[in-house]
Amino acid sequence: MPVPLSPTTAQERIQSLDLLRGIAVLGILLMNVQSLSMPGAAYLNPTAYGNLEGMNYWVWVLSHLFADQKFMTLFSVLFGAGMLLVSDRMEQKSQSPLTFHLKRNFWLLIIGLVHAYLIWYGDILVVYALCSFLVFWVRNKSPRTLLIIGLLVLSIPTLINLFFSVSLQFMPPDVVEELELGWHPSPEMIAEELAAVTGSLAAQIAHNAQAALEMHTFVFVVLFLWRASGLMVIGMALYKWDILTASRSTSFYRKGMLLGFSIGIPLTVYGIVQNFHAGWSMDYSLFTGASFNYWGSLAQSFGYLCAVMLFSKSAAAAGIKRRLAAIGQMALTNYIAQSIIGVFIFYGVGLGLFGQVDRTTQVCITLGIWMLQYIWSKPWLDSFRFGPLEWVWRSLTYGKAQPIKKS
Repeated sequence: MPVPLSPTTAQERIQSLDLLRGIAVLGILLMNVQSLSMPGAAYLNPTAYGNLEGMNYWVWVLSHLFADQKFMTLFSVLFGAGMLLVSDRMEQKSQSPLTFHLKRNFWLLIIGLVHAYLIWYGDILVVYALCSFLVFWVRNKSPRTLLIIGLLVLSIPTLINLFFSVSLQFMPPDVVEELELGWHPSPEMIAEELAAVTGSLAAQIAHNAQAALEMHTFVFVVLFLWRASGLMVIGMALYKWDILTASRSTSFYRKGMLLGFSIGIPLTVYGIVQNFHAGWSMDYSLFTGASFNYWGSLAQSFGYLCAVMLFSKSAAAAGIKRRLAAIGQMALTNYIAQSIIGVFIFYGVGLGLFGQVDRTTQVCITLGIWMLQYIWSKPWLDSFRFGPLEWVWRSLTYGKAQPIKKS
């Protein structure tokens, strides 16, 4: 039997991971709701569409400062740790971790493709599945080596941005114009996107598929491949160091939280100030201006991680922790449910409110979805072993329907 990673029981160790995963999947919606409800350019460039004054301005600033890339970072770190956890369990059972890993992530890829091309293009599951096939091979490295590999891989998008920033002046004018239109679309382009998303089902699927294909080709190569893979490898290191299971001392987590916030928050704030100072120009904000939050989110997410581990170790709010952990145990179901609810609210197949909801109202909708998932996840798991989509994923992986009801 392997040595336990924590003095607590296996169930408690899992709860600390699920607690972090539950908070991460809720936090992701703070940013995903922007893509679900507004033209795509508004996600990266807040001046591209909609009102950015008064409360809308502060909603954007606070969501960028406290949510943008932070919760996706946690989710990616947890995915890497989960790969290692599953691999360890397979080896413990004298089964091939490679075979199980390939089957498990192949079916995750299929679920992600359905989600991305038929529901919402902002899916991250396809990225995770593809990166997992590469990351798996470094799992047996030491934590220190994993951390170094992860940071080096994470650096590649920054180098790519630097290359584009320096070479922008040498690019053909039509290429620069295309980048500019992607960053700040014309009124005609905005109108076309609004019509596609709120139009017929065929128009919505065509628009969604085109956006998803771009995500899985160009954006994947220049950003997601490196960011997701690097964070997964770092997640493996953190798991091996017992940091993700609330096993380290309270002092360790307090210092980690202070260090993460003291580095991450000032970096992100500086990036916000600089981007507004530059007028959110494409040549600055798309490349150099994006780097501050890119790296600030890494440090800030570590601060969040340490804060959640402190919460997990404490005796306070046991009922709240159980409900948040239940959300995490059903992360796949809750993640895709967020997309389905968002599509119903904003797309033409539902209420068709795409482009009509300001950033302040988006937060209210997010809070409502949070409450639904907070309320429903634990009662479901009181009666069933898995969330609905977790059951589908598990059954496909094992090649037969798994028992779902609790005896």
